[in-house]
Amino acid sequence: MRSTITRILAAATLSACVSSTATGAEFDLADWPQIEQAARGQTVYFNAWGGSESINAYIEWVGTELRRRYGVDVVHVKLDDTAHAVSKVVAEKATGKDQGGAVDLIWINGENFVSMKRQDLLLTPGWATQLPNWTYVDVENQSSILADFTEPTEGLESPWGGAKLVFFYDSARTDKEGLPDSARELLDWAKKNPGRFSYPAPPDFIGSSFLKQVLSELIDEPGKLAKRVDDETFARDVAPLFAYLDELHPVAWRSGRTFPKNYPDMKQKLADSELDIIFAFNPAEASAAIAAGELPDTVRSFTFSGGTLGNTHFVAIPYNANAKEGALLTANFLISAEAQLRKQDPQYWGDPTVLSLTKLPESARDAFMALDLGVATLRPNELGPVISEPHASWMDRIEGEWQRRYVESN
Repeated sequence: MRSTITRILAAATLSACVSSTATGAEFDLADWPQIEQAARGQTVYFNAWGGSESINAYIEWVGTELRRRYGVDVVHVKLDDTAHAVSKVVAEKATGKDQGGAVDLIWINGENFVSMKRQDLLLTPGWATQLPNWTYVDVENQSSILADFTEPTEGLESPWGGAKLVFFYDSARTDKEGLPDSARELLDWAKKNPGRFSYPAPPDFIGSSFLKQVLSELIDEPGKLAKRVDDETFARDVAPLFAYLDELHPVAWRSGRTFPKNYPDMKQKLADSELDIIFAFNPAEASAAIAAGELPDTVRSFTFSGGTLGNTHFVAIPYNANAKEGALLTANFLISAEAQLRKQDPQYWGDPTVLSLTKLPESARDAFMALDLGVATLRPNELGPVISEPHASWMDRIEGEWQRRYVESN
């Protein structure tokens, strides 16, 4: 695994050096002091989702630090849909505006990353892997850093946070020693505890994520999930998933005749003692619910030792960004130990770090370990391996098949 990662990063680094020369880029990724000097006085228009007060406050803090340290202004362009920022770059390229673009940095998701990558709308490959703070990034255990929803990142975007499937239970009612450690063990647990587990019906995001977790563990050829669905083998590939669900539903909550609406509904059912195990895609979710009085303070978290589904969110720089150096400084700061520590602090955001604690200097590692994540939140080294998201085409097909089997046929 390590040798494969090394080859990927080496290729990305070489690509960065070559591309910088070939495109006549005005910066040298190997000369970071020169980038800092050129960035002074620049304004970085950071296009990012603006729907959360805590996230907006975090980005404002980032801007304050960039201004104080480097003389760079960061303007948060608040989006309700990342596609709006992508459309700006597409329109600029169509009119030949290859310099001085309106978008300098984008908080990007997998779908839009793939679109921009395939249209050559992103800054030279390899820039992310040459950021000074990249040395601390946990590429060994977080595979989603190198492949965004199966699309190789190739240093075209820089990670700055993660999400991971985590299970919650009430330790006042459920014995920790008997908790399942895999999808198969969860099925066994459900059979021994009928009516005490369920999942939201797809296409709810959390419910669909559960199906992806089970499929990732049970599919005969896991490598197929990194590719587009093969119509000829789809039925055979997903057969283990639906065989699993056929066994689970009769022992699930309400015998699988109905399902929780979403995660908040599952959370309420845990609080009301209707369910004993629930799950979410944010490791800090249970602690936040305890702090809000939505769950009892005896709720705790666990994951599977073999890994649970996870993904990474990134920032990308358009090829025609006006403040390329300022955007590079911002991306580098976002993966600094200081910025990642604040981001993981639940009083500011509570987002899991993309850094490897073992790579950090001792003082930074100690600061992460001392961080109060909340009584029910697992520490980064307790979250276990990340199982990468399947290619997007799998989810569409799985959701359709689930509807056909369990809704339309009833």
